[in-house]
Amino acid sequence: MPVAPPSLVDILRADATDDILGDAFGGDQNPTDDEATAAAAEDDVVPEGACVECKDQQAQLYCEQCQEDFCEVCAGMLHRTGGRKRHVLKPLCIGDCEQLQAQAQAEGEEKEEEKGDDIDEEMGDETVGDAAGEVGAMGVSFSAQSGRVETAGGTSFAEWITKRARYIPLRLTLRERKFLRLLEAGLKVSEYTDKIDVLMYGNKTKRIVAQIKELCAILSGLVLASDYKVGQTLFEDRQFEDNEEFYQRIFEIGRRHKIMNPEKMRNEYGKMMFLLQDSQSDDVKTMLNFSLVSPIKTVYSVLESLGVLYILDDEMVA
Repeated sequence: MPVAPPSLVDILRADATDDILGDAFGGDQNPTDDEATAAAAEDDVVPEGACVECKDQQAQLYCEQCQEDFCEVCAGMLHRTGGRKRHVLKPLCIGDCEQLQAQAQAEGEEKEEEKGDDIDEEMGDETVGDAAGEVGAMGVSFSAQSGRVETAGGTSFAEWITKRARYIPLRLTLRERKFLRLLEAGLKVSEYTDKIDVLMYGNKTKRIVAQIKELCAILSGLVLASDYKVGQTLFEDRQFEDNEEFYQRIFEIGRRHKIMNPEKMRNEYGKMMFLLQDSQSDDVKTMLNFSLVSPIKTVYSVLESLGVLYILDDEMVA
């Protein structure tokens, strides 16, 4: 027969040491303090060769101050701030260190050889030892004995650097960096992609032209605000097409800066390129009456415009 649960009167009359509820409901299900301590001790046991923090990853680093082994993730997390940033972490060698280092070095050399082969295939005519005698970037070396740059394949250094100078962007001047800041500010407040890349009724070409002129007006206003005399000279009683050269210079500076600094202008550059691509369509160019695109200013183009290309042939350059 099932045991009837104790009544409230029995519970109140019972002595404090009596376990009435335990007898009625099958005893105390909670573990004792000793059992809990033993379970916690089992959880604290770190497998051999494992990280002391996560206990499930292979230990890769040893901290001399903590005197404990960590995996790479836990070591970085625990030693990123405070006094632990100054702790010395040393890599752990699992097994034969020399064998592992030799294996890693051999794998690195194989990857470098494969990478070199891929580069030679991609460069095509520009590879070292090419039938046409042209020298690629890998065919140039510095001679410590002569103190000069030497080329392979029979091509002179002057010919090599002249060819390369066509694709080397010119570094921005201080004034151009000021224009770059104006361009970045104008692109940040521009809503070009929001207004163009949406499904709307109406003429898309007219919207593109309106947004391009709006951005040009923003740039004009920023130039006028930063230097009133220059802005007045550029924009007083003049239309957008009258300042075509100025706008081309502004956008060329942005493109040149991005080529030399790929990590910069992550958001603004995409918006600028969409705008420039749209401005090159025939319908937009007809309505806009001016172009925003000009060639990138390179070392070769600047030297050519100044008539001093012979500098690249000078022996002192090498």
